[in-house]
Amino acid sequence: MTKTDKKRSRLNVISKRRLFFEFLSIFMAVISAFALNNWNDYRKDTLAEKKILDEINNGLSKDIYDLKLNVTGHHTCMRACKIWNKIVQGEPYKGDSLEDHYGNLTRDFINVQNIAGYAALKSRGLELVRNDKLREEIISLYEYDYNTLRKFEEEYREMQFHDSYFKTLNDILAPSFEFSSSGRIIGISNPLQINENERAIVRSIILRIYKNRLFVLQYYAQLEYKLKHLQNSIEFELEN
Repeated sequence: MTKTDKKRSRLNVISKRRLFFEFLSIFMAVISAFALNNWNDYRKDTLAEKKILDEINNGLSKDIYDLKLNVTGHHTCMRACKIWNKIVQGEPYKGDSLEDHYGNLTRDFINVQNIAGYAALKSRGLELVRNDKLREEIISLYEYDYNTLRKFEEEYREMQFHDSYFKTLNDILAPSFEFSSSGRIIGISNPLQINENERAIVRSIILRIYKNRLFVLQYYAQLEYKLKHLQNSIEFELEN
């Protein structure tokens, strides 16, 4: 091999090395950019997940408050059932809130649910919550438990007390009411102006209302437990 050939061979080796290192530099730059982009996406998703979980958690606190209001309301209405059951059986009424107890007898409730956080999660994709168990818990609450409660309180015919029972009760009981000059119920005649068949109908309706309220209160108790458990799960996730 001549000196010229040797020189040309060394130049080829140097050129190939240069090309290799240039390729390696470009490859590393692409990989680094890809990794940085993935890290930025991960960071954005993590921040979005935290923000949405915070929003869901705050909504749950409001839901628990609203739930407790409904629970208190149902207990008040069950007390009205007991009072009216005694009145219908002939016991004299000595209280001063007869009109309130009459309204509470067939009072209905709606349940207010703060779903803004869950709606935001659905719009971003449920997989944004990376913890599978937590994600399933959230979906179960908003897609099943809340819908079940709404159907109980707002759709299930048996639980629509005013629409189902008020007219019958009013037709039987109203003739025995004593009214003030302003039209308020201030008393009720004793004995009631009803026959035994009417008495049986009223007592049957009151019993039905009472048991249905007791049933929905049991569901409220289960739901409150689930809400608090989900809050604990979210707070644990945020801390870790």
